[in-house]
Amino acid sequence: MIELLIVVAIIGIIAAIAIPNLLNAIDRGKQKRTMADLRSIGTAVESFAVDNNVYPVAATPAASKTIVETGAYMKTMPSADGWQNAFLIDSVTTGYTLQSPGKLGANDGCVAGRSRRCSPRTSASRTGSSSSTRTVASSKTISIA
Repeated sequence: MIELLIVVAIIGIIAAIAIPNLLNAIDRGKQKRTMADLRSIGTAVESFAVDNNVYPVAATPAASKTIVETGAYMKTMPSADGWQNAFLIDSVTTGYTLQSPGKLGANDGCVAGRSRRCSPRTSASRTGSSSSTRTVASSKTISIA
């Protein structure tokens, strides 16, 4: 009987160690998928800008999806992140912002186009200017909360 109790205790200890690691791995996978989707959308928006010398004007994911898919820049644009929260998109002719609400489903006080208000530990931002071969000046921000 004692042997059985020891075996059950060992299984409990192993489960207590393995389950949190499994949950973290699942969340990391969702985060990687979300970042890849945001990069793909950003690449499609950049391709549109190269062809048209302006960024597409879209304030909603549905409007961006129509522009990106109609122009054949992406076959199917993802509309939700790994946690099934809708992407936040703000695009004007001079720049664009792509955000994911992340695991918590809230943008954590981040404002589209103003990455300085985003907490550095909950968002990743990238800002830059256009290449010298294009006439479009740009401001790009890709964030995940």
